[in-house]
Amino acid sequence: MDVLAACDVVMRSSWLLPLLVVMIAVDAPFPILPSETILMSAATTAFGGGDVGMVLGLFLAALTGSVLGDAVVFWLGRCSHRLLSRTVDNEHAVSSWVRTHMLRRPGIALVGARFVPGGRLISTAAAGRFGLPVRRFLPWTVASSAAWSAYMLLVGLALGPVTGGDPVLSLGAGVAMAVLTAAGFALVARLRRNRVAAAAS
Repeated sequence: MDVLAACDVVMRSSWLLPLLVVMIAVDAPFPILPSETILMSAATTAFGGGDVGMVLGLFLAALTGSVLGDAVVFWLGRCSHRLLSRTVDNEHAVSSWVRTHMLRRPGIALVGARFVPGGRLISTAAAGRFGLPVRRFLPWTVASSAAWSAYMLLVGLALGPVTGGDPVLSLGAGVAMAVLTAAGFALVARLRRNRVAAAAS
């Protein structure tokens, strides 16, 4: 019961929104925090409980944290090539795709890569490293952040009726969705590599 009470307190705490802003911002240069899981779980709780104010607050918190984090990674990419050079210059498929599109189609690179695991870090770092002007980077990173925030809330909306606003069920649903999303991207990447290998042979 203590665990259930703790989950309920966290999901309904007035500190939840500031905490999400910080976690989502820090998650940009250090993508190890469970910010997406917590955001999806909180959205599921808010939709399940019919709390429109919290839904709006979650969107604004996600948008703010995302833009702030992207700005930090963009600055690091511009000022510290050594720190992020491996992230941008490695031979991962996402890195190659971002390098191809960043300067010619920054919107496609920044928005498209956002929904791929690791894509946020790679695309925003590449924007700084390749010298994308701030006036071009900022509108697209806001658009990318808004699209991602809306997507997270839509996942919460879909899961809300299932959990009924229960904070523990919402947390479990958030974890499950995060795992399924990562597994889906991994499967698609593996199928793509197999297809390329088959075509080359």
